[in-house]
Amino acid sequence: MVQARDPVADVPENAPEHCPGTESEFAGKADACAGCENQQICASNDPKLPDPSLPFIKARMASVKRKILVLSGKGGVGKSTFTAQLGWAFAADEQIQTGIMDVDICGPSIPTILGIASEQVHSSSSGWSPVYVQDNLGVMSVGFMLPSARDAVMWRGPKKNGLISQFLKDVDWGELDYLVVDTPPGTSDEHLSIVQFLKESGIDGAVLITTPQEVALQDVRREIDFCRKVGIRILGLVENMSGFVCPGCKTESKIFKPTTGGGKKLAQDMGIELLGSVPLDPRIGKSADYGVSFLDEYPDSPASIAYLDIIDRIKEILGD
Repeated sequence: MVQARDPVADVPENAPEHCPGTESEFAGKADACAGCENQQICASNDPKLPDPSLPFIKARMASVKRKILVLSGKGGVGKSTFTAQLGWAFAADEQIQTGIMDVDICGPSIPTILGIASEQVHSSSSGWSPVYVQDNLGVMSVGFMLPSARDAVMWRGPKKNGLISQFLKDVDWGELDYLVVDTPPGTSDEHLSIVQFLKESGIDGAVLITTPQEVALQDVRREIDFCRKVGIRILGLVENMSGFVCPGCKTESKIFKPTTGGGKKLAQDMGIELLGSVPLDPRIGKSADYGVSFLDEYPDSPASIAYLDIIDRIKEILGD
């Protein structure tokens, strides 16, 4: 058993606070670079040269049929929970090989939601081995590399980018039908890195997650704009927490009232498809805490039915 090394040990820990990053056109030339021991090395790098990791990523991703991003722009709307349900639903068919890549570097929650938080990443001659939830569902997350769940990840952009690159080129994903990528809120380093690293391999599409209130919708509008600017196909929009379903009587109440029309109006305004709305069932949070599949535990819940309808529609859009 060989534990994985520090994924990006080649990124200097003593970089200045406002380091522009080694791939920036200002690397070694910005005011923040003055006095940095790496200034001369960074200044000599030509950012116009192709990233040397791209051929390796392309070779590794050649065995992955579909690559799907789960995005939002807003935190706390259920991206990771949806990613987990999507992974479990794909893997429900034993013939379908599924992978989940968690690139939420500072808040890796996928290991907990999938019930594998105590696992570690191991390496072999073929690369890092994903942690397997079941035989056909593998996972990679920085959460497996932390000494404990309480440890904060305080990394600058270059180090985050290096880890994401290694997740793509050094992980032995094998033959996958689906690779689902869980992303952090916003449109920053992690998102730009994924687009850059997969530009030659191709991204099949993105699923955007929102909740009904305007404070979430405005961030999702920015995410839609991001997708269009970088050329990512938008598969559709999912509205989470669209109402509260009582587990006993199955009555639905609006907890987050859609003051500006919610996900349906946003989808209409932005010209994208509303894949569906998932009601808030308190057992979703309970399932995530215990690391079990909500779809398997509560198949009769209106939320499970909504999840499965959305997932079927995603497959239909992809032609699967």
